[in-house]
Amino acid sequence: MDTDTVTLFFALLATLAQALVVVALVLAVGARVSPAIARAKAAVVAQVAPQALALAAAVALVATLGSLYLSEVAGFPPCRLCWFQRIAMYPLVVVLGVAALRRDGGARLTGGILAGIGVAISVWHLLIERYPTLESGSCDPQNPCSIKWVEEFGYLTIPAMALSGFALILVLLAIARPTTSQESR
Repeated sequence: MDTDTVTLFFALLATLAQALVVVALVLAVGARVSPAIARAKAAVVAQVAPQALALAAAVALVATLGSLYLSEVAGFPPCRLCWFQRIAMYPLVVVLGVAALRRDGGARLTGGILAGIGVAISVWHLLIERYPTLESGSCDPQNPCSIKWVEEFGYLTIPAMALSGFALILVLLAIARPTTSQESR
């Protein structure tokens, strides 16, 4: 498979993540004003909550594999902000994977902090991509953070894809509920 095909695949996954985040936000806000939407939200949460930690771990794993593909196979050198996003994403694979195996909702806080940091870095990276004048001397002049190695659908760049993954992880962590054995602790 060539790099264009793989980046399109990751862009489609990021678009799916964005759509799921929007649906979750609509359900969360709509549930406050509409009993019908509140029932729909409760039904979705009841279906997703038991698998939310595993799904969040899967999102982190796919994002990690995607970033490794882009740097190691496609040859796109990660900039400083990409490295910081990786520092936030890579541990999520282990933290959320172990939490899913143990059915331990206690990892929600750690995962949420890492994903929240990743969101902040991704947003800043997106701003630098859009407005390169914001780039300070902290970025490498040989590999600036403003380079767009990938741009799909006119807006999806690597940090936008990372932001999509971090946002979906946050939504899944908000939905995740500990099992009965953790609730009694």
